[in-house]
Amino acid sequence: MSATFTTTNTAHGITRRALHCGIASLALAATTPAAWAQAYPGKPIRMVVPFAAGGATDVLARVVGEKMAAGLGQPVIIDNKPGAAGIIGTDAVAKAPPDGYTLVLALSNSLLTNQFLYQKLPYDTQRDLTLVYQIATAPLVLVVHPSVPVKSGPELLKYVAANKGKVAYGSYGVGAYPHLAGAHMSLTQKAEMNHVAYKGEAPMLQDLIGGQIQMAFASALVAKPHIEAGKLRAIGVSGERRMATLPNVPTLAEQGLDDEAYRVAGWLAIAMPAGTPKPIVQRIAEEVGKATRQPDVQARVAAMGFDLKESSPEAFAAVYKKESPVWERLIKDSGAKLE
Repeated sequence: MSATFTTTNTAHGITRRALHCGIASLALAATTPAAWAQAYPGKPIRMVVPFAAGGATDVLARVVGEKMAAGLGQPVIIDNKPGAAGIIGTDAVAKAPPDGYTLVLALSNSLLTNQFLYQKLPYDTQRDLTLVYQIATAPLVLVVHPSVPVKSGPELLKYVAANKGKVAYGSYGVGAYPHLAGAHMSLTQKAEMNHVAYKGEAPMLQDLIGGQIQMAFASALVAKPHIEAGKLRAIGVSGERRMATLPNVPTLAEQGLDDEAYRVAGWLAIAMPAGTPKPIVQRIAEEVGKATRQPDVQARVAAMGFDLKESSPEAFAAVYKKESPVWERLIKDSGAKLE
């Protein structure tokens, strides 16, 4: 995958992306607001999900996409392009024509953290994409094996410090939040914990339930049944607010673990190719907002353990700017680096 389009006219330095942007802008400028409102959208919109079908991101895309279609008057087609931690699908959108007919519903890793984790990315989020709407944050629940004799965040910190080199924590990938938060805990408590990276959340929790590892950050959707069955013990949740689906589990910040590593959470958001005309970006943002305010969508999203946000292109950009240095520090401190 190449980082940018090849130059189509080397003498004048005109890139295909610049040409697309120019055509889109001229087409929009040539219409009155009323004419534009009637013209867009004039065909189905493609929503790329850079992960496999059936996962939480895919489910959210289908729920939101169905509601958006009703408001837009055109189908929203879900296009799953999994691979390389969301890079393949996100890159496809970064290189798509900025005409309003392609967008991505992605996790924060492909839009934010991958730029600090990977030595080379085929796209630059801030150069090649337009941030549209932060749909929801995705806090995780910190769970331990029942054999670990702790019931709170402070007790866990004392335990890992007292058992230097004896505690193992799992994650579903190098550079993912469970890895970064675990590495932060190990570093601050001088615990020398062992990190075990799995190829997915399911095998990670399988080993946690079996006692092969002692702790992990996991999604409420997957961990809740095991918590209720007594196979895992919930210690706290990341982020700023309790989860609606686990209301009795306090945040780690509530318990005094107020480091920024425990206060941030991953998120799910919409982005479009850079150069997409602002009225189109605003229209998509408005339709996403309308979709996520519907009661059935809110209930579905809450059950998945996500925390819905009221957003806009400007609000999303502000969150992105605020959180970027936090994630950059966490990745740097963890020592994670990928090709």
